[in-house]
Amino acid sequence: MAASVPMPHATGFPAEGRCSYYVEKKKRFCRMVVAAGKRFCGEHAGAAEEEDTRKRILCPLDPKHTVYEDQLAKHLKKCNSREKPKPDFFIQDINAGLKDETEIPEQLVPISSLSEEQLENLIKKLRKASEGLNSTLKDHIMSHPALQDALNDPKNGDSATKHLKQQASILGNIEKLKLLGPRRCFIEFGAGKGKLSHWVDIALKDAEKVHFILVEKVTTRFKVDGKHRKKNSVFERLQIDIQHLCLSKIPVLRERKLPVVGIGKHLCGVATDLALRCLVETYAASCEERNEEPLAKRIKNDKTEKEINTLAKEGNEKNVPEKWTPVAGIVIALCCHHRCDWRHYVGKEYFRALGLGAVEFHYFQRMSSWATCGMRKTSLEASTITAKRKDNQNDDSEEHDDGGHRITDDSTNSLPGLLTVEEKKKIGHLCKLLIDQGRIQYLQQKGFSPALQYYTDPLVSLENVLLTALPNHSSSPDTTA
Repeated sequence: MAASVPMPHATGFPAEGRCSYYVEKKKRFCRMVVAAGKRFCGEHAGAAEEEDTRKRILCPLDPKHTVYEDQLAKHLKKCNSREKPKPDFFIQDINAGLKDETEIPEQLVPISSLSEEQLENLIKKLRKASEGLNSTLKDHIMSHPALQDALNDPKNGDSATKHLKQQASILGNIEKLKLLGPRRCFIEFGAGKGKLSHWVDIALKDAEKVHFILVEKVTTRFKVDGKHRKKNSVFERLQIDIQHLCLSKIPVLRERKLPVVGIGKHLCGVATDLALRCLVETYAASCEERNEEPLAKRIKNDKTEKEINTLAKEGNEKNVPEKWTPVAGIVIALCCHHRCDWRHYVGKEYFRALGLGAVEFHYFQRMSSWATCGMRKTSLEASTITAKRKDNQNDDSEEHDDGGHRITDDSTNSLPGLLTVEEKKKIGHLCKLLIDQGRIQYLQQKGFSPALQYYTDPLVSLENVLLTALPNHSSSPDTTA
């Protein structure tokens, strides 16, 4: 008889048909299904005496699981960690931006290793570059009826309430920009569980021909998009890094020509730049190229002028809303400027015009964390928080409840004693503003009217800035049903 693994009294017994191996770390039995007549799953079969003759080894594709050595070849063909064929919409580094290695020094010391003079010079450059920028943004803290019941649910904890308030305000801003309507595709970048798209779908009620594309590079637990069964809205999830995403290759966008609305809630640093380039450079540019040739030239030469006009009218009615534009709007809650990257940053031209480059950008993006960290965390607290985050790195939380910052040696007491906590916070905000201003100029150059505003109270989230943009030639897309 197979040997069983000792277990505490409080754990009871494994569920029927499930593995009998007790996972000490999780304080429960393994939940894998076992083969008929077996007590242990393949992963834990070594716990059974009859399996002792077969050796299990670490999978070379993913050492987090094991495999029988004599079945390795067979396993490698079906292992979930194997490299899978790339979809058509995967184009390597299409949204990465130009790589100019000559601008980026090989080694940059941490801010804590800078001399007082070097730090002072950086701050002087920052203040000079920020002259004339309005550091006080307008409040656009809004709500939406679609979330009222959820917001008033007495079962909500503090965290759930904060998430709902942010989602409600983002939804209110989407509606204010007249982007909440039928016949369009909402693309949620950094979708996580997909809750922002969920509430957009709820708000749209029975709007026709609505498609949701949820972009997330990692596998996400507790997704809500799979629960939608509405007739007029379709949810599609793409597990891909935004850096490699070509929207014009996605079948629904290529075939139906739906106007795109890019949305995101707490889109971390570099992901914001990749998403902007994906929308207004990669996708919009490809749509313009496809539409350069007039419809009349694509119709056979033997058609009469009347037939051509009729076909053109029918084509517009069937495929494209009257005020169709490739990118109808952008609404993104910004986050984690300290995780930006010079190569991917869309505002390089803006920085260069100010006499700044890769080195200054590197230090400004690091200093941006001061806006949410200040010098409130001691080194001991920092190490404790970092350890906790490592333990919970696979947690399914949607955003950074601490304001999105990471505690590093750049934000602790190891800095020269030049600045007070309040001064550091102001400098951090200036860094964020300067980085965002580069994004604003980029969108303006691409034919958009962008804006920055506060969309939630800092008590709800320290990362409380919303970036919005509408195309210049159309204040809003057609929203009539």
